[in-house]
Amino acid sequence: MESLMIEATKYTPEISFDCNNHVLDIKGKSYPENTSVFYQPIFEWLEEYLSSDETQEVTVNMELIYFNSSSSKVLMDFCDRLDEAAEDGKKVTANWFYEEDDEDALEFGEEFQEELESVTFNLVEKAPDNE
Repeated sequence: MESLMIEATKYTPEISFDCNNHVLDIKGKSYPENTSVFYQPIFEWLEEYLSSDETQEVTVNMELIYFNSSSSKVLMDFCDRLDEAAEDGKKVTANWFYEEDDEDALEFGEEFQEELESVTFNLVEKAPDNE
């Protein structure tokens, strides 16, 4: 299986899913014109990756500066799929990064955290860049 790399655009996040190191990163902004079209290959890759026989520990890092409501739904579906894999025995850790003064991002992270039962979900406050 090959890793999945999608460069960020003005409207879409950087996707860096490294199947060798078992680290899945989503960074940037997510408000694509057609959310389902953008995320379809990501879900297809995730499905293949999670259904592999490996019992590796998987780390997911989500660092989204902004996302629209349709992206929010897709991200919840993404987290639900991770939760299903964790229920099936995979060790999944998700890290939700947010800026210290971004209460909205923190609240979204808390909402995702409440929905997940089997994923280890960490809210990670990012240090300010200018220190």
